[in-house]
Amino acid sequence: MDTHLHHDHLESHLQSSDLLRDVVIGMSDGLTVPFALAAGLSGAVDNSSIIVIAGIAEIAAGSIAMGLGGYLAGKTEQDHYASEVKREYDEIEHLRHKEIEETKAFFASIGLSKDLQEKATEEIAQDKDRWVDFMMKYELGLEKPDPKRATKSALNIGISYIAGGIIPLSPYFFVSDAIEALQFSIAATLVFLFIFGFFKSKITGVNPWLGALRVTLIGALAAGAAFGVAKLLD
Repeated sequence: MDTHLHHDHLESHLQSSDLLRDVVIGMSDGLTVPFALAAGLSGAVDNSSIIVIAGIAEIAAGSIAMGLGGYLAGKTEQDHYASEVKREYDEIEHLRHKEIEETKAFFASIGLSKDLQEKATEEIAQDKDRWVDFMMKYELGLEKPDPKRATKSALNIGISYIAGGIIPLSPYFFVSDAIEALQFSIAATLVFLFIFGFFKSKITGVNPWLGALRVTLIGALAAGAAFGVAKLLD
């Protein structure tokens, strides 16, 4: 097998998974939170312009907050990896015998004979960098994170949040009566929630129809609760 092609395929797969995860995180909150906010405000005010202003402010704040969360998560992953790399170098330097035994144990776990365990360990231990990379991947199960991952995650989540938030808010741009706009918002958002839930579940291996129904019900309950509370307080 061409290891270069295998590495490119693996890297592409991981990046695609990261992108999908970011989009799911941003879009799910983007569809639900502004929808609940708009529904709640519709129960308290008559003018759509107020809801538009509040909705835009929420989408701006929410996208920044969610993007920042994604950035910090990405940085934490990078910092954790760097910390483990440093620890592995220290162990190779000061606890070499222990690392040799751990390397042999890995080769034993995949069925190599004692002779091959010795030879493979001796070969890989000749290069510190290669040895550390090996231990990071096979002892700790850690893949080297993309150095741009934190920034990419922040942008992906933030943009997805904005895209999701515009859907429930869009009817209020065109319909001045808040309750009438809410009716259009409910129809549009529930349709998008169902579609989003369907594809999200299909990607993650869950029953797509049940997943779509679950996501739709959560969004509907959040909006209904917000509307009910606003009416009660009003």
